[in-house]
Amino acid sequence: MTPIRLLLVDDDPLVRAGLSFMMGGAGDLEIVGEAADGSEVEALVDRTRPDVVLMDIRMPTVDGLAATERLRSRKDAPQIIVLTTFHADEQVLRALRAGAAGFVLKDTPPAEIIDAVRRVAAGDPVLSPIVTRQLMAHAAGTSADIRRTSARTRVATLNDREREVAVAVGQGRSNAEIGTELFMSVATVKTHVSRILAKLDLNNRVQIALLTYDAGLLEEDGH
Repeated sequence: MTPIRLLLVDDDPLVRAGLSFMMGGAGDLEIVGEAADGSEVEALVDRTRPDVVLMDIRMPTVDGLAATERLRSRKDAPQIIVLTTFHADEQVLRALRAGAAGFVLKDTPPAEIIDAVRRVAAGDPVLSPIVTRQLMAHAAGTSADIRRTSARTRVATLNDREREVAVAVGQGRSNAEIGTELFMSVATVKTHVSRILAKLDLNNRVQIALLTYDAGLLEEDGH
């Protein structure tokens, strides 16, 4: 099996050393590079072609948010997991809106960080619905009206079935659960999710969840 190629980005050399030691012990992961600042990331990505980037949020020159935005705007961008010391943080939420697939706390047990990397590499988000809602509630008062108007305009481009699938994604349902709930095959659910991502110019399911929340669709459905 081809190992998952991983790039570590953190301004603290001790954190990088700890992560490298921890991740290097997993046989299916390969550390292909390390960076101490977001300004180094794009060149390293070009050179090492990682599948996943573990990205610290707070760095002195170019922070993890800016680096995430730059990477996720590129074609064939790697998946990004944000590293943070805070559970509910505005910068984490902004990184998720920019396309990060999830976040992990720096004091997360090693096995859980490794599992998060594996899941993201497989295309699955690493945020539970509860954590996602905590983050969104944390920033609910920040330009909420503007975001709601914009989100509703974007969601209006979806047909009824796509909207149902988008709401189910926002509720944290898996593809199998959505299929059972909406009476469709898992393959059909995947097709709808792909169409939603393409129509709304989004990167992943976390962004679908954020958009449905912003649009007020989860409130309408009693969540």
